[in-house]
Amino acid sequence: MNSPLPVPARLPLTRRRLLSATGALGLGALLTACGADDDKAGAGAGSADGAGKGGPWSFEDDRGRTAKADELPRRIVAFISTAAALHDYGVECTGVFGPSEPIGGKPNPQAGDLDLTKLTSLGRAWGEFNIEKYAALRPDLLISNMFPPPDLWYVPAESVKKIEALAPSVGITGGRVSLRQPLTRYTELAQSLGADLTAGKTVAAKARFDRAEKTLRAAAEAKKADGGLKVLAMTGDAEQMYVGVPDSYCDLNYFKDLGVEFVEGEKSDEFGFWEFLSWENADKYHADLIMVDNRSTALPAAELAKRPTWSRLPAVKADQITPWSMEERYSYAGYAPVLEQLAAAITKSRRLA
Repeated sequence: MNSPLPVPARLPLTRRRLLSATGALGLGALLTACGADDDKAGAGAGSADGAGKGGPWSFEDDRGRTAKADELPRRIVAFISTAAALHDYGVECTGVFGPSEPIGGKPNPQAGDLDLTKLTSLGRAWGEFNIEKYAALRPDLLISNMFPPPDLWYVPAESVKKIEALAPSVGITGGRVSLRQPLTRYTELAQSLGADLTAGKTVAAKARFDRAEKTLRAAAEAKKADGGLKVLAMTGDAEQMYVGVPDSYCDLNYFKDLGVEFVEGEKSDEFGFWEFLSWENADKYHADLIMVDNRSTALPAAELAKRPTWSRLPAVKADQITPWSMEERYSYAGYAPVLEQLAAAITKSRRLA
């Protein structure tokens, strides 16, 4: 594969490790309702001086580090889905890194609504990060996700000292927490960077997310009352199928909270994100609905279809398949359609023998 699944990037980059894991104005009450159950929700928000005003800026990230600048950062470089999340709040980046190439002629879902022609790409594949281009952008701030802390996703471990010497950095956790946490944290980060959380587009996105959450919860409860529906989240490469461990992924963790019943993959290694299965053993678990990794680095549908054990799975034969946006941008605008899509798939699917 050209890009890893979540795994701490500070460890030596072997092929196995590549594959082994991969309170705001106007919205304060809504964010509290969404994130009150998370220990870190609401903690570490940017300083008030950084929220659209002159003067110093600071933000405490999920590593417990405080990024600081003499004024509001303007030249921001971020992981592709991070830049897409900030764009949803009206905060624009100068450069991006990570997968952004089209998939099957369609825009990469990790890029959200970004206009990639206006952004400098520092590299698309794992291990690609052009330091010279990065320096030429005169960056004020670097932002990425973490799976889990302290490593910044897609920032090469061997170059991290050089990269972080050029600008402060912020890391937001996307692993082993509920989705509510990164959603809240990116809202706080965007506000600290000058986002107007009372903007109509932002308020509408949160309202749509709240409706979608209720719809998904209702769909899950209806299936449970009707005997249950087992959902399996997976990705794959030429050699193996990888079954997700729900508690390790913030979206699956959150969907479980809403009542979705998942196949619980067993942790295959110390990272704990996946169970590795040979394609011969792809039928180890029964699933009524399968969520398939939608990233450009995942095995495409045409290649999956060539594997006999995949084609014989009951959910595949019944066409009970739905995309898994496993690296969706952490914004309410990004995740509202994800919740709607999963709710529709659950409602449409039936329990299989």
